Amino acid sequence: MRVVVVGAGIVGAACARELARSGLAVTVLDRGGPAAATTAHGEGNILVSDKGPGAELELAQLSRRLWPEILDDLPNRESVEWDPKGGIVVATTGDGARALEKFAEGQRAAGVIAEPMDERALAAAEPHLTRDVAAAVHYPDDAQVQPSGAATALLADALRHSAELRTGCELLGARVEGGRLTGVRTSGGVLPADLVVNAAGPWSGETATRLGAPVDVRPRRGEVLVTTPLPPTVFHKVYDADYVGAVGSGAQDLQTSAVVESTRAGTVLLGSARRRVGFDDRIRPHVLAEIARKALRLYPGLTGAQVMRAYGGFRPYVPDHLPVIGPDPRLPGLWHASGHEGAGIGLSVGTALLLRELVTGSAPSLDPEPFRADRPAVLGADASEGAA
Repeated sequence: MRVVVVGAGIVGAACARELARSGLAVTVLDRGGPAAATTAHGEGNILVSDKGPGAELELAQLSRRLWPEILDDLPNRESVEWDPKGGIVVATTGDGARALEKFAEGQRAAGVIAEPMDERALAAAEPHLTRDVAAAVHYPDDAQVQPSGAATALLADALRHSAELRTGCELLGARVEGGRLTGVRTSGGVLPADLVVNAAGPWSGETATRLGAPVDVRPRRGEVLVTTPLPPTVFHKVYDADYVGAVGSGAQDLQTSAVVESTRAGTVLLGSARRRVGFDDRIRPHVLAEIARKALRLYPGLTGAQVMRAYGGFRPYVPDHLPVIGPDPRLPGLWHASGHEGAGIGLSVGTALLLRELVTGSAPSLDPEPFRADRPAVLGADASEGAA
């Protein structure tokens, strides 16, 4: 079977790896370069802490189990920079504490390790964190990777299993015969295919429209501040409990919350922001100022830290906040693996496994029904906005 994967970000790379290792003839197509767009503008988070009970959490739990197994099988795993450092979610108000405790209780019932922390344990784990905390929960399964390194390692393994990579090659449209997708038209010519996987991230809506089967996957903008290297200051991924609300919000206006974490290089990443502005890539000073203000409430000692850069990127947003994984019944031969918003790094390997199982007819590792491509949120009346 000939497969074309559209998109060489981490989701596309993970899908290409799974399909190539299954013996399929895979070609990865990207108009830019590997991991050069959304993946390169992420923080590399692999989280269970921000997901309530349901399909996305189940996909996150599957992915979290898979990551260490996949790393053991990658010849260049060092570039992934796997760091199972865990996460800590804090609430700074009484209302926030009650909401966090209820959220964590529901997660524990779904199998997530969510450990309440008292003041002493929190101070020992994060000595530079503000003491003005009403509640804290530790999530030992949260982890981090270097996103571009992880994506290129997965892609390299796909290439090691005979996949091909075509960069600087733009998808222009579909070749359809007998009502079935039989290939794609590209800036480099026609590529025949028995199966096409739309893994184009925030551009998945545009890609699907070009292929003749629009889906409502829209860009959602996010920004991150990066400090210069600092002495050890932040030891986990730490964020305010309102981050969960920002993730789940469908509001178009600016949503910010305090998210603070370090990297192996000693820099500290400050986030996060979410806003729907189409593909407007301008960085707005007021957004960065709001990110910094909220981050400093958690770590006042960062007040004098120097920010060496800020970056932003687009995340693939679906109105019901669930990825799109599986075949498109409107156009046989078209499959989707997109819509992960800011969770694509963590969910990539679980998505790829589920896709491979569905393609090959294997028993799926989890119920694929919630992610189906023909659900109302994906095929809504405003699906064409995904190409805006």
